[in-house]
Amino acid sequence: MSAKNLQELLDQSGSTVDLLRNSQLGAYIYPVVPSEFTNWRREVTAWRETAVLFDQTHHMVNLFISGPGALRLLSDTGVNNMDNFPVDMAKQFVPVSPEGGVIGDGILFRLAQEEFIFVGRAPVANWLTFRAEHGGYKVDIRRDERSPSRPYGKPVTRDVWRFQIQGPNAWQVIEKVNGGPVEQVRFFRMGHLNVAGERVRTLRHGMAGAPGLEIWGPYGSYDRVRDAILEAGREFGLEPAGARAYSCNTLESGWIPSPLPAVYTSEELRPYREWLGPDSYEALNAVAGSFVSERIEDYYLNPWELGYGSFVKFNHDFIGRDALAAIEPETQRRKVTLAWNAEDVGKLLASPVDRDGPSYQFFDLPNANYGSSNFDSVLDADGNVVGLSLFTGYSANERTALSLATVNPDVPLGAEVTVVWGEPDGGTRKTTVQPHEQLPVRAIVSPAPYSVMARESYRPGWRTAVTV
Repeated sequence: MSAKNLQELLDQSGSTVDLLRNSQLGAYIYPVVPSEFTNWRREVTAWRETAVLFDQTHHMVNLFISGPGALRLLSDTGVNNMDNFPVDMAKQFVPVSPEGGVIGDGILFRLAQEEFIFVGRAPVANWLTFRAEHGGYKVDIRRDERSPSRPYGKPVTRDVWRFQIQGPNAWQVIEKVNGGPVEQVRFFRMGHLNVAGERVRTLRHGMAGAPGLEIWGPYGSYDRVRDAILEAGREFGLEPAGARAYSCNTLESGWIPSPLPAVYTSEELRPYREWLGPDSYEALNAVAGSFVSERIEDYYLNPWELGYGSFVKFNHDFIGRDALAAIEPETQRRKVTLAWNAEDVGKLLASPVDRDGPSYQFFDLPNANYGSSNFDSVLDADGNVVGLSLFTGYSANERTALSLATVNPDVPLGAEVTVVWGEPDGGTRKTTVQPHEQLPVRAIVSPAPYSVMARESYRPGWRTAVTV
């Protein structure tokens, strides 16, 4: 009998790990936006050398939350302190499960006293929607769903468009678009911008580590606004970034985008799993990589492992508070960047054309991930697992293959470790995997963010908290 919800699917599968590791979801797609406008190397270097226009309109859920119970819903759900959250400010919002594992994260905007927008991937939007419906909160929820990965030529619309203008020339572009000086709001504060005859909202933000603004407005003005920005940016070297280039910015800026939502085991979350559909993100999520454990709990990550420890505030009650209070932060793994050895990466890249050599799991450029949530074992010189490599690709700015990882606290910056690339036993049944051998790849433990620009430009916080 077909499962009616996630809980039934888990019960029928017998193994959550096997279910997710053999998901038939396919490759993760940044939808609608073209893969390249010029070429992805040129687009990547633009945010370091001139300016870039990111189009974030289609790959995230917009969750609109309003009403007198909105702030309480968010405070009860997130690890963040909501006491110091004025209107026209944004936060990196992080909810955890009762067991303390991160469910996901994203940007939470406070537009008015009782009006918020959460922007991010589906797991957090799903969790907030469920809590709003079942927690007795006086709130209204409206979802603007992620665009379909494969629209097959059908029209795609959203409630809002969302762009970022980033790079050393970004502010010149912004002021030309605005027709004059723009208010210099502080990091993660909101303001306004005039563009193409429309007054739109802004957020001081910088995914690529360079100065700039995120802006958004009603979807009906998408073409007019985009054209105006590109025209204004022409003299300053502004490049539109396609989907291939977009995935590279997280490697340089240090954000780990796809932790496995820690919702599969807590008995307290059984009603939630019964609410989630058998085709939900949580049901179809594809787990990939060389790290394999029989326990799905071993794939959960807590806030400190992802660099979010500074967000955890115990001045309020929230789901998972007791579990996090029992953790000693100094004993936890910490976020780093791994710089992969060029010779070993060369073996991976040469494998598809080496008829007589071993076949390795394909290393795609610039985004090498072949699952939604990626877990590759990081080994020390004695072969012990000392961390997990979680997001892998290539930076044209650094001319280096990089991965974002979490490693044991005693692994110092500068240490050489080994990342095991590829899955054991020839690989799983995922559609992104073909039979292959594993390859140990040498890597140097490096800061997160890896980019010097990102480390020096960001306000001290989740991107800049590097432990030596």
